[in-house]
Amino acid sequence: MPRAAIKGQALANFLLEFDSAVDDKALVVLQPPRNEKSLEEFPHPWWILHVDGAVNNGGAGAGIVLVSPEGHHLMSAIHFKFYAMNNDAEYEALINGLKIALEMGVRNLIARSDSELVVNKVNGGFQARGPRTVLYLRCTQRLIGKFKEVRLECVPREKNNNADALAKWDHNKRLCYWDPYL
Repeated sequence: MPRAAIKGQALANFLLEFDSAVDDKALVVLQPPRNEKSLEEFPHPWWILHVDGAVNNGGAGAGIVLVSPEGHHLMSAIHFKFYAMNNDAEYEALINGLKIALEMGVRNLIARSDSELVVNKVNGGFQARGPRTVLYLRCTQRLIGKFKEVRLECVPREKNNNADALAKWDHNKRLCYWDPYL
């Protein structure tokens, strides 16, 4: 698949490698023929986002695992410094995961959560009640609107182990053993 843009450093390196003795230097930008597909017509790869929120005696947190189409894992554990209920933590995990995916330039995303309530509210199956829930839902929908396509799926807890472990991680500990094959 062709790349959408050339990196500035690669272009600078290319220009520096020209022989300075040659006087007829030229940089030619080729336009693709009109009958070929434009870059917008190429399918964008799908990324997978696993999110989970947790509340326990140590506080509340979120676990986020973003998986690239090549299988690379970007993991994030967030500890909240504010009071949160279980559903708040689930929404915070999803919202922060969506923000990370946007920062990575993701266009197509499959988001997976083990919170049936949050997934159904965002997908329109359940009605949001309460001002706090409505705010979380609006924020989530606004972020989803920035992607080309998003699929939000509910998965069993066993299929969300990595995000769950990150959400429950004790942030007072310095070391955390992580098994990438879980």
